[in-house]
Amino acid sequence: MNEAISSTPNPLSAFERLRHWWQRLAAAVLPGASESETDHATSRLLGKVKPLLEESRAQRGGEISARDRAERIASIYRGASLVQRAMMLDLITHEFAPNRDELETAIVAIQAAADDAELSRAEARLRVALNAPRAKFFTQFNLLPEGVKFLVDLRADLLEALPQAPALEVLKVELDGLLESWFDPGFLELRRITWYSPALVLEKLIAYEAVHPIQSWNDLRNRLDTDRRCYAFFHPRLPNEPLIFVEIALTRGLPGSVQLLLDQGAPVQDPQTADTAVFYSISNPQKGLRGVSLGNLLLKRVIEDLRHDLPRLGVFATLSPLPGFRKWLDQALAEKRALLPAVEVGTIAAALARPDWPADARFSETLREPMEKLAARYLLQEKSGPHPLDPVAHFHLNNGALVSRIYWLADTSTHGMEQSYGMMVSYRYEPSDVEKNHERFQHDGHIVAARRVTRLLD
Repeated sequence: MNEAISSTPNPLSAFERLRHWWQRLAAAVLPGASESETDHATSRLLGKVKPLLEESRAQRGGEISARDRAERIASIYRGASLVQRAMMLDLITHEFAPNRDELETAIVAIQAAADDAELSRAEARLRVALNAPRAKFFTQFNLLPEGVKFLVDLRADLLEALPQAPALEVLKVELDGLLESWFDPGFLELRRITWYSPALVLEKLIAYEAVHPIQSWNDLRNRLDTDRRCYAFFHPRLPNEPLIFVEIALTRGLPGSVQLLLDQGAPVQDPQTADTAVFYSISNPQKGLRGVSLGNLLLKRVIEDLRHDLPRLGVFATLSPLPGFRKWLDQALAEKRALLPAVEVGTIAAALARPDWPADARFSETLREPMEKLAARYLLQEKSGPHPLDPVAHFHLNNGALVSRIYWLADTSTHGMEQSYGMMVSYRYEPSDVEKNHERFQHDGHIVAARRVTRLLD
């Protein structure tokens, strides 16, 4: 134990490694403080947390002592700026690093192994050497009532800090392993949210809705009425904190406008007569769980639940945004890319330059066909590496959906026009084809689309 501690680099070097980044951002984080004041404040903070980390590394005391240390570390961390938090994370990375000599010895043993038995022993030795104290340090926060949430939020800070502090990548990997096991699907509870759910959950639903913001309590009540459904995943250690949730409308046929779908004045439909479940909003409010896949399982579980409760439902489809469509199209038009025949491209560019074009029904209708063609190209052909350029498309296609239909001026809200010129798309989930579609997409990026969508590319 003493060797491991003595071989750890001086934590103050972490301060120096991040000093340039910290000084560059300090003015934004603490605009009223001078460089020396900021330097002094950060030194005081590191001076408070360093002894606690050393005690934690040495595992001094029992469970009560560990809990007290975790509470004090969490309190210091919560009170720190983002830059100071990054420096604390770097300190943790090096304070709880594995012993380098043990790692090198284990690697040499693997390289020198003469048979399977020696290789097995050397591999076991390497695994023990790689079992860095970081994971044990993080598990101490499980002792706190809000410890799991603290670590989820800490991972969000890690993700934000990584571009400026890539040395934190190893800490992210360690934390990812823990969170992936803690948020294993077997531990998650699927819960339907209704108007009678706890007020704290309803308040968070309003705060977290990211696709179509909830305007009022009346709006929320409309979204939780008898012809609507809302489901969320919860973790036992976060009983009132939705990890990911989906909002659904039960309709006859698929509506072509999200404004109609969200109309608070529309009559309530009898869910027993519905033949379509429209998934119109999926929100993942926990930034710290970004990259921890929950959405795939959520939709599968929800579809199973809906089919059981409402056997007349035959269509399970989304009404989804195209969040990157306008940015892609504006750039392509500016670069005069040959997306369509030159005459059509020039006409579209001139038309979209008119700020009042959506209000002129006859004029906007002339844009419908070329814009649908462009949306089809964006969805089916534009890639970022092997993946679709559009993140929502990637999510649903990776889950096994097919591109079912493209909708013209389906979201005329300010946000809808800003992100996609009002275009929306429907991804359809055929329960019998979901696994096959998922495997083909994973294998070679194959995108399944309905004929009415693919023919737009002809």
